[in-house]
Formats: sequence, C-alpha cells, structure tokens
Amino acid sequence: MAARIKTSQRIVNTSLELFNQLGERSVSTNHIAAHMEISPGNLYYHFPNKQAIIAVLFGEYETLVLSFLRAPEGRLATVADKHFYLQQLLDAMWRYRFLYRDIEHLLHSDSELASRYRLFSQNCLKQAQLIYASFVEAGILNMTPLQIESLTLNAWIILTSWVGFLCTTRENSDQLSEQAIKRGVYQLLVLEAGFVTDQAREAVDELIKEYYVPLENALDSH
Repeated sequence: MAARIKTSQRIVNTSLELFNQLGERSVSTNHIAAHMEISPGNLYYHFPNKQAIIAVLFGEYETLVLSFLRAPEGRLATVADKHFYLQQLLDAMWRYRFLYRDIEHLLHSDSELASRYRLFSQNCLKQAQLIYASFVEAGILNMTPLQIESLTLNAWIILTSWVGFLCTTRENSDQLSEQAIKRGVYQLLVLEAGFVTDQAREAVDELIKEYYVPLENALDSH
C-alpha cells in the first residue's frame, strides 16, 4: 500500500510541476506518464483522468490557504501578522499558479470542482473580512464594516485574476516569475494604504517597500 501512495503522490507532484510550467490545457495524462517514465495504464490505476488529479491538487491548495487565512485568536493583530499573511499568500499563489491561470476553464470543465471552488471562495471572503476586522480592532487600519466588505472583495478579485492579467500582458506567458506574482500581492497592500492609521503607517510603509516590484519587471517575460 505504501508504494501505491508514493506513486499517486508522485503523479500529483509531477502534474503540478507540468501544469505550472506549461499550463493545464497543454498537458495530457500521457504527457504526465511519459515525463514520469511510467505507462499510461499505471497512471490510470491511480487516477481515472486528469480531472481527478486536478481535484487532488485543488484539495491541497484549499487546505494550505485555509490553514493560514484566519484571524489571530486571544491577542491583537500586529503588522507582523500582515507580513505573514502576505508571504503565505505569495507562496500559495506561486506554488499553485496553474489554478489561477486556468481557473475559468477548470471550473467550466468540472461541475463538482466548481461547487467546491464556490464554497472555498465564500470561506476565504469570510475569513479575510475577519482578518481585516482584527487589524481595525488592533488600530492598524481604520475602516467601517462596509469598507471592510468592499476591500475584501476587491482584494479577492485582484488576487484571483492577477495571474490571468499577467498571461494576457506578457510576451511569454509560460515564463511567469515569482516576482511577477509578488507585484500582485503589492497591489493588495496599495488597496489598504488609505486606511492605515498614523500609528501603523511607518511599519506598513516598510512592508509596502518590501513587496514593491516595478511593473515593467512584472510584465517582462525575460
């Protein structure tokens, strides 16, 4: 049994690597099997089709995001928490970038995945609102509940569409860099800039500087 688990995880890991590199639509199950030097039959023993592999990868991604997207408990939030969320988001977006790149196609092709993604989106929006509320409570941001709701929605739209934006504006969309995705996280920080309190301004400005990537670097395909 251990060997079977190992092979199935290898298939998942290889698929992630190829999907990220080439885009999910350009990669077939035969392509994955050939890359792993296993027979297509061996791959089908573990996964009946490509959608089954994507479902596992989405599950990994969902678990990862929901593990860090939660407000601090039993204490006030800090700017260090903000740094933590940004770094975790960047890591998740980079590790599973194919999901962002091909999301509409993936959801259109698999109604079960589309249902899971809708629930995941709602959960993320709810958790993000709680996180923003915790920054308000800690005196880092100054926002009304309606502003929190609107900012959360804008942040979600930016983060989920950023990779798609890069793919339509870069000469070579296959060569996405982590720096290019980092600029998307920076865009999120800029959304919040007008709501930062005087007491937190200096620390947040440092964070903005850290995540800044010149737009030409993000859009450059070389």
